[in-house]
Parts: sequence; structure tokens; C-alpha cells
Amino acid sequence: MKTVLLCGGLGTRLSEETQLKPKPMVEIGGKPILWHIMKMYEQYGFNDFFLALGYKGEVIKDYFLNYHARQSNLSIHLKSGKTNYTHPTSEDWNVSLIDTGALTMTGGRLLRLQPFLHDSGTFMLTYGDGVSNINIESLVKFHRAHGKLATVTAVRPPVRFGELIIEDDKVSHFQEKPQAGEGWINGGFFVFEPEIFDFLTDDTTFLEREPLEQLAKKGELIAYKHPGFWQCMDTIRDRDYLQESWQTGKAAWIKNN
Repeated sequence: MKTVLLCGGLGTRLSEETQLKPKPMVEIGGKPILWHIMKMYEQYGFNDFFLALGYKGEVIKDYFLNYHARQSNLSIHLKSGKTNYTHPTSEDWNVSLIDTGALTMTGGRLLRLQPFLHDSGTFMLTYGDGVSNINIESLVKFHRAHGKLATVTAVRPPVRFGELIIEDDKVSHFQEKPQAGEGWINGGFFVFEPEIFDFLTDDTTFLEREPLEQLAKKGELIAYKHPGFWQCMDTIRDRDYLQESWQTGKAAWIKNN
């Protein structure tokens, strides 16, 4: 099954990082968050990726164009230019990198990928800035079971501060930055049928507005509730939190970390 990753946003709230590179290339543990997201899908056997590029998309192209060399030991014969690779990358991924416009909105980016997805049947899509410990295999099974056109993963937003449970002035429970106990939000990790393209108009289409609103009205949008770990990277604070999680071996989005 093909997986679309939206990689074209400006990342204005991460301007300290995104002046020279796109948001999906901001690093966690020495690897772009985009790599971490792709690893999530790989863990469940999904390795056919379509990256919808926009702002500074050339940085993402350069990264994957040189990925094999970056991850290998090299022996280069300078006169002939012949290069031998040892200990090459273990990632068995197919990565298609498609320019979808610098200012195109999320629905417009997906629409531009239609020629690459028209014969693929069911496909997945998520944002290039969020990680989770969602079970992708269970998500796909859930989508196929309900038979509707679209599935969105509903998540609990992480709270900014630690949570105290107090009984008679005594702290009976303390939890640092738990997932919120109330309310569900769009966490990405969509599964779509090809009919989604009938709801997309042009480059100005926001996927999260009219298309999903119309699907909801028609009863064709179903929520897969994931109460576990989910974290987007919108701010420097988010980046630092994910970085700390990785460094301390608590990266919940990677199995057996």
C-alpha cells in the first residue's frame, strides 16, 4: 500500500530551524523527523512512499539522492570515479519525491499526486511533522472493516505541563506531560479510498476543511481512536521534547527503542 507524506509546509513556528530547511528535515537524534515517520510505517511492512514536496523541497531531494552514500562506508577511485559501498543502508524503501508547489495547500498537494495514485487503490497519508506509537496495521484493518471512504486517526492532544491528582491536599499521582484526558483532535495517519480525489478542487484546497467536512456530512469519514502516544513538532519546545525522548531511550514511536 502506498503512503503519502505531506512535506511542503513552511514551518513558521520553527523558524529557528526552517530558514534553511523544510520542517520535515528538522532532526531528532541526528535523523530528520521525516525519517522517523517513515520508520514507523516500515515497522508494519509499508515502504512505498510518495513525498509531496513544497518549501525547500530540494533539501529533501538531496537527502534521499545521497542517502545510500551517507549511510555507507565508501571507497572511491578518484581517477575513474568508481565508488564501492560497504555496510550500506538497511532501509528497503521506494521513495518518490514530487514537487507539489511552494504555496499549495494540503488538499491541493494530494490532488497533484493523483496521477501517481490513481491505480493504487486504498492508500495512506499523514503529515511530515508528527510521530506516534499508533499500530498502522490495526489502523488499516479498521479502515477496511468499516468500508467507508476515509479514516482519520483521532488522538488526545498532549498537555504542556505535568498532571497532578490530588486527594485531601495529598498528591496521589503525578504524571509528566500526559496525553489529555478529554477531547479528540485530528492526528493525521489517514487511510483513503481513491474517491477522495472527487472532493479535491485545486491548489487552494485545504484537506482539513471542505473535503473532510463533506465526507463527515456524508457519513464517509470514520475516526480511529488512538489514546496512546502522539506528538507533533510545531515549536522548538516540541522539538526539544522529542529530542530528549530519543536521547533517553523513551522514543515511543519506535518499537523496542
